[in-house]
Amino acid sequence: MTTSTVTIVGTGYVGLTTGACLAHLGSNVTCYDIDPDKVAALERGLIPIVEDGLDEVVRSNVEAGRLRFTTDPTTCVPDSDVVMLCVPTPQDEDGSADLSAVVAAATTLGPLLAPGAVIVNKSTVPVGSFHMVGDATGRDDVDVVSNPEFLREGTAVNDFLHPDRVVIGAERPEAADRVAKLYDGLDTEIIVTDPASAEVIKYAANGFLAMKISFVNSVAALCEQVGADVAAVVEGIGSDRRIGSQFLKPGPGWGGSCFPKDSRALVAIAAAHGYDFSLMRGVIDINEQQYERMIAKVCSAVGRYGHDRLTGITVAAWGLTFKAGTDDLHESPSLRILDELERRGATIRAYDPTTRGDLGAHRAERLGRFELMADPLTAVDGADVLVVLTEWPEFTSVPIADVAHRLRGRAIVDTRNLLDPAAVRDVGLDYDGVGRR
Repeated sequence: MTTSTVTIVGTGYVGLTTGACLAHLGSNVTCYDIDPDKVAALERGLIPIVEDGLDEVVRSNVEAGRLRFTTDPTTCVPDSDVVMLCVPTPQDEDGSADLSAVVAAATTLGPLLAPGAVIVNKSTVPVGSFHMVGDATGRDDVDVVSNPEFLREGTAVNDFLHPDRVVIGAERPEAADRVAKLYDGLDTEIIVTDPASAEVIKYAANGFLAMKISFVNSVAALCEQVGADVAAVVEGIGSDRRIGSQFLKPGPGWGGSCFPKDSRALVAIAAAHGYDFSLMRGVIDINEQQYERMIAKVCSAVGRYGHDRLTGITVAAWGLTFKAGTDDLHESPSLRILDELERRGATIRAYDPTTRGDLGAHRAERLGRFELMADPLTAVDGADVLVVLTEWPEFTSVPIADVAHRLRGRAIVDTRNLLDPAAVRDVGLDYDGVGRR
C-alpha cells in the first residue's frame, strides 16, 4: 500500500469520504477545515452526515493513526505530498460555479506547499479551473491536477473503494503518477488525460445520468397517456446492453447536491464558449415539469385543482430527503413538491427516517413549516392523501391495511413506484404511481 502524506481541504461529504478512504488505502491523511466546531466533533467521532459505512472507516483509521483532523494548515500542508481541494462550489445565479472557496483555499495554502507538491482539484470545477488554482497558489514549483469524484450519496464509501474508474487530468505524467499512486490497491481503470478533459468528464457524466432520468420520466408520462406500464417498458429497453437499466427508474424528478448544479453549470460552460447546449436545457426543463406533474397528481387525488385550493387538506408525506440512504435535503424533489402543496393551502404531516432526534439548526429551519411525525403510520393518521416521495425501504414493510385504516382519504400517490399497486387496491385505496397502469 502507498504511504503518501495527504492533506484534505474541507470535511464535507466529499472531503470526509475521500480522506477516510485514502487513509484506508494506506495514506497518512490529515483533514483540514476552517470550522472548529466540525473539527472538534470529528475528533470526538461524531460524523455529521448520514453515509453508510463512513463512521466505521473514519473510526478505524483514526485509531490506526492514519487519519487526523485539524483547523491549522501549518501542521499538515508543508509535509504533504498531495493536497486535495474538497471545498464547496455553489452555483451563481447564472448557473456557473462559484469558485471563491476554491481560490481562497489555494491562495491560503500556496505559501505552505512543499516544493514539488501536487495540489488536486477534487471539487467539481469548470473547464480551465486548474489554471486558476495554479495562479492562486502563486507557485511555479507545484503541479495542479484534476481528479474529479464520482461518489453517490448513500453509497459513497463503496463507490470510492470499488470505483468504475479513476480519472486524473494532469499536464505532466509525473504528477499524474503521484496521484494515481494514492489509489494503489483498487481494482479499477486509471484514466489519465489532460486537465480540461478531466473537468469535462465530471460534468458530462452527471449530465448524462440526469438525462436518463428525465428521459424515463418523459416515457412514464407517455405511458400514462397511452395506457402502457412503464415497468414493462423499462424492462424492455433496459435489457438492451447499449442502454442498460441503471437510472431508468421514474420518480418525482432528480435533485441533490450534484445533478441540478452540474446540469446547469454544463449549460453555462457551453454558453460561455459559444455553444447552445439545448439538449441539456431540455433535460432541466423536463425535470421542472416532473415536479408539476407530481403536484397535479396530488391535487387530482383529493379532487382539488388550481392555486390556493388545498385549504383544509392534510397531506401525509413519506420521505423528505432527495433520495434514500442520505440525510441531504439539498434541492430535494420531495421538498419542492411539498412546499408548493403547502403554498396552495395544504397541511403537511411528514415522516423521514433522518428527522428523528435533533435536526440541527439548518434542517430545523428548512423543515419547520411541516409537522414532523415519529413514524410512517402516525403521519398517515387522518390525512386526506398519502404521498410517497423518497424510496426508503422501510416504507415497503408498513402494513398497507393499517394505512387504509388510518387514512381519512382513499388515495395514495406513489411518486417512486415503491408500493405494490395490487396490494394497495386490495385494501380499498386508490393508487396512482408514475407511468403505471
